[in-house]
Amino acid sequence: MDLVPALDEPLKKVLGPPTAKVMAEHLGLHTVGDLLHHYPRRYEERGQLTHLADLPMDEHVTVVAQVADARLLTFASAKAPRGKGQRLEVTITDGSGRLQLVFFGNGVHKPHKDLLPGTRAMFSGKVSVFNHRLQLAHPAYEPLRGEGADDTAAAESVGSWAGALIPIYPATAKLESWKLAKAVQTVLPSAQEAVDPLPDSLREGRGLVSLPEALLKIHRPHTKADIGDARARLKWDEAFVLQVALARRRHADAQLPAVARRPRPDGLLTAFDAKLPFTLTEGQQKVSKEIFDDLATEHPMHRLLQGEVGSGKTMVALRAMLAVVDAGGQAVMLAPTEVLAQQHHRSVTEMMGELAEGGMLGGAEHSTKVVLLTGSMGAAGRRQALLDLVTGEAGIVIGTHALIEDKVQFHDLGLVVVDEQHRFGVEQRDALRGKGKQPPHLLVMTATPIPRTVAMTVFGDLETSVLDQLPAGRSPIASHVVPAADKPHFLARAWERVREEVDNGHQAYVVCPRIGDEEDDPKKSGKKKSPEDEAEKRPPLAVLDIAQQLAKGPLQGLRVEVLHGRMPADDKDAVMRRFAAGETDVLVATTVIEVGVNVPNATAMVIMDADRFGVSQLHQLRGRVGRGSAAGLCLLVSEMPEASPARQRLNAVASTLDGFELSRIDLEQRREGDVLGQAQSGVRSSLRMLTVIEDEEIIAEAREEAAAVVAADPELTGFPGLRTALEALLDEEREQYLDKG
Repeated sequence: MDLVPALDEPLKKVLGPPTAKVMAEHLGLHTVGDLLHHYPRRYEERGQLTHLADLPMDEHVTVVAQVADARLLTFASAKAPRGKGQRLEVTITDGSGRLQLVFFGNGVHKPHKDLLPGTRAMFSGKVSVFNHRLQLAHPAYEPLRGEGADDTAAAESVGSWAGALIPIYPATAKLESWKLAKAVQTVLPSAQEAVDPLPDSLREGRGLVSLPEALLKIHRPHTKADIGDARARLKWDEAFVLQVALARRRHADAQLPAVARRPRPDGLLTAFDAKLPFTLTEGQQKVSKEIFDDLATEHPMHRLLQGEVGSGKTMVALRAMLAVVDAGGQAVMLAPTEVLAQQHHRSVTEMMGELAEGGMLGGAEHSTKVVLLTGSMGAAGRRQALLDLVTGEAGIVIGTHALIEDKVQFHDLGLVVVDEQHRFGVEQRDALRGKGKQPPHLLVMTATPIPRTVAMTVFGDLETSVLDQLPAGRSPIASHVVPAADKPHFLARAWERVREEVDNGHQAYVVCPRIGDEEDDPKKSGKKKSPEDEAEKRPPLAVLDIAQQLAKGPLQGLRVEVLHGRMPADDKDAVMRRFAAGETDVLVATTVIEVGVNVPNATAMVIMDADRFGVSQLHQLRGRVGRGSAAGLCLLVSEMPEASPARQRLNAVASTLDGFELSRIDLEQRREGDVLGQAQSGVRSSLRMLTVIEDEEIIAEAREEAAAVVAADPELTGFPGLRTALEALLDEEREQYLDKG
């Protein structure tokens, strides 16, 4: 008997170069182990045929069906003017529907012999429409011989489908499902070599089958129970190995030394709290306590603070920063855009008042300097800011990526606050943390609500705090979808509503997906398209165009200004200042206003081409209104047809203000791959079995088990199989930087 190939054996050696090349290029499979972890998407039962009635258009499908009839037609064509062209039309059925297969030219002879009425086979091809009927043109096929066939040829022909359940693999046009099944059949004996990553005690305690058995059952199940056993086991592998990687990162961070930062009892924080005109919400108090407890320890805090738009995260972060300044350190806040950094700087200095005037006449006894540092500052301002940082004159620093540059040095960096975590990679976070004499404490904030399991999976190296109460005085926001194509008068009414808000002394935002100074030509020529195509194909609406149309048309006479990311920093700041001061009625902007912009007098927002934005982004944008005592209004304008998925998404946003509910909807629609962002990029063992939403329980349990294993044996010396699995998931560097996308 041949030697069983090892799991790291290249497929080229086992299956031959041509097949291996297709697998590598189209499916990312390189070794025997990769192929064993390429699991079937679903299974066909011999007795139960696929529903032909439900075939998706333009997708590559594999179906099991029976030939109802086959007709060989002769026709004239340019290539065969004397009527010698041949076309074979085969109709297949599964009881739920019928499907036509078409073969042309020289390709008709073999199927004409093979596909006789009554023959059952697997067919694979791309679904298209011809003459209003679904068809597969030139599908690949594999006849399934008689159920009880005992001759060798028949047995070999059924080959990889000898079991009662036929595995259907994620395939490509270049490699049909059954060819994959045959390839898996070739390497399946190697499953016996698979080293089990799960500790025996864990596996036995949870009644999970061994890894070799799971691989056998997932590829060649005899019963549905086999599939269930295999899935339960393989989900645990994915959850556990990922959680061990994260637990090791948490453990390594916990070994780092940090300076404990305890606020002075009568320092800046006390003075700041005394002048607050309101009391903190229960949630703010609870989260602040978690943060202060972390800051008081001698290893670095790593905490994720997630809170709904407007739940008062900035206030919690500012109090943490003041506590660190009280303890003799410096605190820095990293914002993703200049507009947001300037906005934070403005609101922090306003909230602190004379406490932010350290070193100035009129500054309070307990005060510090609050410095802004961005890439577009003038040379003199930048020099002064850098000097304030290195001397320790500035207790609080707010800035953009400019803070990460080599030139920037701190006197004693104690706390890093990262706003809108999803805009920064771990590398940037760590570059800033590297500027402390010892690792500083880290507080990461996000207003994009993250379902608990995603937080455990993507931000698994951070402890999590959640702010889910809105502070007193925040008003509800009404949201409505405006179907501009179906009901143009609704759009006219939207502009009337904006005018009414302005007449009542309020202000409004209009958001567009594009700036409009690009070189693209919206007058794309071409044949007439359906309304859905028109809405999809035309360029997204642009700030500069819409601002002009509104100022000359429905909002004539109102003070309309524009704001976008390509404006010079001083201009952006001037526009925001005028809007905040109430000197502008309507601000037409891109998503630069998405996070952190705080103008309580702005009560209305119209989002143009709302279907071009993601669910979480719409929720973020909407959070810019209703920030004062007057109710907020958000109008989602779209030209997409009522039945389209885009409109269903907008209806979901309009129907709830619960960000966690929306993030679930978003996740279900985008699937895990996107949400995990690059946490899994290029990693072979990315999530295949595990679904972040449905498998919440497994992820939570795997996290606990992983923490216990790592606490007892951080180097995993007693778990060689687990070490091997980790190496497959992450090389050294990847474990350092589980990129948070």
